[in-house]
Amino acid sequence: MKIFGDTNSGNCLKVKWVCDRLRLPYRWIDIDTMKGETRTPEFLKLNGAGQVPTIELDDGRTLAQSNAIIRYLARGSELIPADAYAAAKMDEWLFWEQYSHEPYIAVCRFQMVYLKKGISDLDPEKVKRGHAALARMEQHLAASRFLVGNTLSLADVSLLAYTRVAHEGGFDLAGYPSVRRWIGEAEGMLGLSPAR
Repeated sequence: MKIFGDTNSGNCLKVKWVCDRLRLPYRWIDIDTMKGETRTPEFLKLNGAGQVPTIELDDGRTLAQSNAIIRYLARGSELIPADAYAAAKMDEWLFWEQYSHEPYIAVCRFQMVYLKKGISDLDPEKVKRGHAALARMEQHLAASRFLVGNTLSLADVSLLAYTRVAHEGGFDLAGYPSVRRWIGEAEGMLGLSPAR
């Protein structure tokens, strides 16, 4: 399997982390999104939307969208709860991550790290909604070890990707102790060095 990804992207790292956790063999093909490498004719043949991550399976089929990819790769593993309701709760977090978390936390980070904007230049609504996402996670994680019960699932992998680097987007995690505890535990279980 080939993973076409940019290591600066949390969405791409999710795929790598799942493969590494489950010991799935892959070849990483580095794609620099800032240099327009997702817009080349060759890449657009793999993914007409021109986005990473994209995987190419051994039989030549391709799959895009980070949460769809990790859902496919982790089928039958401990990263997806066996209980149908718990699996649906995991999916609930996966959908929430792409709609209510990533558009704010990741976008603010992108603007600060890659576009070199200052905190005062960020859209106040994005900042407000990013804090709302972190507050929701804090409330949930104050009562639960992981996002779905007491075991690591794809929900944790997905939300860890940008939450662990939220500070790079101007989000101070000091006020979110349960989120910080969860980040450390999830990073440890995935064998990741702590985010700086």
